[in-house]
Amino acid sequence: MSVDHDLEGQIAEWRAYMQRRRELRHTDAEELEDHLRSRITDLTESGLRSDEAFLIAVKRMGSLDELSREFAREHSERLWKQLVLPGEPDAPAAARSRRELPVMVLCAAVAALAIKVPSLFGLDLSDDDGAFYARNIALFALPALAAYFAWQRRVGPRVVGVLAALFVLGAVAANAYPLRDDSQSTVLTTIHLPIALWLVVGIAYVGGDWRSDRRRMDFIRFTGEWLIYFALLGLGGGVLTAFTMGTFQAIGLDAEGFVSSWLLPCGAMAAVVVSAWLVEAKQSVIENMAPVLTRVFTPLFAVTLLAFLVAFAATGNGIDVERDVLILFDLLLVIVLGLLLYAISARDLTARPGLFDRVQLVLVVAALLIDALVLLAITGRITEWGFSPNKTAALGENVVLLANLAWSAWLFLGFVRGRMPFARLERWQTRYLSVYAGWTWTVVLAFPLMFDFA
Repeated sequence: MSVDHDLEGQIAEWRAYMQRRRELRHTDAEELEDHLRSRITDLTESGLRSDEAFLIAVKRMGSLDELSREFAREHSERLWKQLVLPGEPDAPAAARSRRELPVMVLCAAVAALAIKVPSLFGLDLSDDDGAFYARNIALFALPALAAYFAWQRRVGPRVVGVLAALFVLGAVAANAYPLRDDSQSTVLTTIHLPIALWLVVGIAYVGGDWRSDRRRMDFIRFTGEWLIYFALLGLGGGVLTAFTMGTFQAIGLDAEGFVSSWLLPCGAMAAVVVSAWLVEAKQSVIENMAPVLTRVFTPLFAVTLLAFLVAFAATGNGIDVERDVLILFDLLLVIVLGLLLYAISARDLTARPGLFDRVQLVLVVAALLIDALVLLAITGRITEWGFSPNKTAALGENVVLLANLAWSAWLFLGFVRGRMPFARLERWQTRYLSVYAGWTWTVVLAFPLMFDFA
């Protein structure tokens, strides 16, 4: 690895930290980076090596800018901590978290109550209105979550307008079309609208700066951490539900109605916002947990996919392309992609290729082969029976995943062989989020019209 590559890796890591700070906009981080590079250039022209110039430039910026001090404080394993830190106290993150708590509670309460609003119009969870709630499930909690991030990031009116317009568009798509409860379009809307609206939340999370690769990667990291906290809250909620029903039953009261109509739905919607707040408030805890989970499950999924490919080759059995099977394979590929994305987001950009990177390459290649097999099966079924909403959606989704996995495998191979920087793989994944957004909105908005609301 060249010295220049080492320097670029150090600057990339420094920039990544700067762009995670709420106090900085993307343009601010770019200005600070230009200032840092200018100092490095001056020092290298005076005869210093690039790594020495970087250390001294960060030290001098640290004496001018508190953000550089925080960066050095967080990366305690690096030499330049000693060059920058004279022992100042930590930034008051706890105080900031306390200020945000009332706003989080308000947004969580709005999300919890939103799911009860339809009952005022005769639509109840306990009746035959399950399809309505399934189509609209993301519209109960995600607007409140986006509002929380919009407040936290201090976004401008223009971004707020975009967020509101996209949520209104999602509400129209879920409710204005004359969809039957048992139609394929209803199922596709139920699956794709939450993904589309989650990416709308991403716009609020990055403060409207969606063009920034680094901030999109921060959102990917947040998504992984949010899933972990949401799952933990779900497990805790299950225990609370069991105790609630058991204790009330002990005195002769049946709490099942309260649990099913209020505790579970309202608690789930509130947990969406609470989980996000926990990620923001407790990053130092979860950042130790999530990379460990990624490293545990990546080799397990790689072994599982390889075993499937071996079994497929040995038996010669074709892939059943019924709807449930297609959903299972797509879910499997999405999990693989999620493992890849979060591993990328948690990786040290300056680290050399290691064993875990090679395991990830195996996982990506295996997923690519399985995706190709599923595409062949879907194409054969469409050729025989024609297009339908489910088969067309499955075809498009697997093409989208195939393109991502194919180029990811190529970039990973180049990185493992030392021919490409890891940053190229990171940029590819963050920019591909726009493809996912485009596809999910296409399914939600266009598919019902294309297939006559079938």
